[in-house]
Amino acid sequence: MELDLVLTITGLFFLIAVFYSSVGQAGATGYLAVMALFGLPPEVMRPVALALNVLVAGLTTYRFYKAGHLKFSEAWPLLLMSAPLAFVGGTMVLPQEIYRLLLGGLLILSAGYLIWRSLAEPDRFSENDKILPKVPALGTGGTVGFLSGLTGIGGGVLLSPVLLQFGWAGIRKASALSAVFILFNSAAGLAGNLVSLNSLPTVVPIWAVAAMLGGLIGSRGGALAIPSVYLIRILSVVLLAAGLKFVIF
Repeated sequence: MELDLVLTITGLFFLIAVFYSSVGQAGATGYLAVMALFGLPPEVMRPVALALNVLVAGLTTYRFYKAGHLKFSEAWPLLLMSAPLAFVGGTMVLPQEIYRLLLGGLLILSAGYLIWRSLAEPDRFSENDKILPKVPALGTGGTVGFLSGLTGIGGGVLLSPVLLQFGWAGIRKASALSAVFILFNSAAGLAGNLVSLNSLPTVVPIWAVAAMLGGLIGSRGGALAIPSVYLIRILSVVLLAAGLKFVIF
């Protein structure tokens, strides 16, 4: 791979990690879109995206936990059903046109909803004291896990809007829960991919460092500094970008 291409992808991965990690995401949809744009082989795109996801989600989970936004007593119902159903989703093959258009449309609609509600009610998604209900969380985690297995992403872009729209979490708690959800699902997905993969591109360590630096910067801002209303708008852009990725690529 030529140096200018490596540097371009490295810079884009850094920016994606900064942007996504500020709202508890790890950037898989962004990494996949960049790799598709520059013509990387499909067989390496998914494991590379998952590997970067694990690194960024791990840092983001730590940041939000240290800032007091993550309680594992609330996270476990989301995680319990997600891994086995992600495995089931990963074994299924649907026509790409169906699930890409469906998920892309849902993400774009979610982005529009969040932008509209944040403009109409600026405090709508600020932090609240609600406890995540366990039974709905089990079902939500399982459903999102299944869809993440089907599509090859960590699932955070699907989980965050659900938590926000049902009022189960404010933006920072939703970001924290999404980060740990992505971490577990991406690690499971990466393990499955590495079984059948001979090697990763030699430039992956460079991309990993760039993504980790971006994750450190973005997650710090999201956990501690950026006002809630701006986090919602960042998340809306992330959802819109993810939706367009599914529709276009």
